[in-house]
Amino acid sequence: MNKQNILIIILLLSAFVHAQKDLKSDLLFSDQTPLEIKLGYSNKDLDRKTDDSTFIHTSLQYLHEEKWLAIEVDLRARGNFRRSTCYFPPVKMKIKKAQYKGTLFDGNKSMKLVMPCKLEKASNDNVLQEFIAYKIYEKISPYHFKTRRVNIDFKEAKGKKKVKEFQLTGFFIEDNKRLAQRFEARPFERYVHPMAMQHLTSVHIAFFQYLLGNTDFSTAYQHNSKLMYMDKQIIPLPYDFDMTGWVNPSYATVNETLGIKSVQDRKYRGLKREQKYFDEVRKQLIDQKSDITNMVASFEADFSDPKEYENMFTFMELFYDVLEDDGKFKKSIVDQARTK
Repeated sequence: MNKQNILIIILLLSAFVHAQKDLKSDLLFSDQTPLEIKLGYSNKDLDRKTDDSTFIHTSLQYLHEEKWLAIEVDLRARGNFRRSTCYFPPVKMKIKKAQYKGTLFDGNKSMKLVMPCKLEKASNDNVLQEFIAYKIYEKISPYHFKTRRVNIDFKEAKGKKKVKEFQLTGFFIEDNKRLAQRFEARPFERYVHPMAMQHLTSVHIAFFQYLLGNTDFSTAYQHNSKLMYMDKQIIPLPYDFDMTGWVNPSYATVNETLGIKSVQDRKYRGLKREQKYFDEVRKQLIDQKSDITNMVASFEADFSDPKEYENMFTFMELFYDVLEDDGKFKKSIVDQARTK
């Protein structure tokens, strides 16, 4: 068998491995133009009256094919740190089948809605920065959460008669069960050592988290990470990227036990694996540099504050300075890989 035939077989096998099943829930995420939505509820009620099993009920209006439509949704606050810190707690949304069937939201029984945290000038830009991080990972790995940006006309109930209005940037994140279903896999929800996880995807994530300047995650304990079981392999799936140097929000906290003083001090937190995986992912990201940087640049006009965009873009360039220099790559990534 000649080299050309071998290459064709490898490409076909790769396509088969990464094949994804089409789902009704994909309709919401197939169009990447920001979706205009209207929401209204009390942040105080969301924070105080909801938990893992208790939700508040409200109407979600959305603009689709030049018409405003509405569905009923159930919401609860999610997260720990942001829930206690943010003016707008991040949201877990559930929709009953009778409501989503035949609509733009068809198949999406459960989703996350990411919203700004603080009432600050940079808050909407910070959400956009986190959204772009998800889009970068889409280019790095086939195993990623689908997202859809939204512009939110938010009316907050403040007592019986008072209403406060906000124009917010946000985005939907598909449910991990839907992600697993796309790959005909299943969620994996128990502790497993990271070295038992698929090597290539694990290195993809470690490099990506280093790009973002993220230390606020744990694949082993599924902190800002999910797992799925597919073809006898455990695949890690990263999410929640606000506490990063990439976003650099005002409320970011630093894990100084890692020897860093700022979230913009990068620290490689991946485990030591065979050198071939480091080399493969390094080459992939260098080959994708133009594609990734052009994609990031395409969002420049969407930022309210040009400095937020400039700082984010410069932070990405510093990542590539490390990746493209043999000495810096070895010192900052390969030699920093953890043994346990």
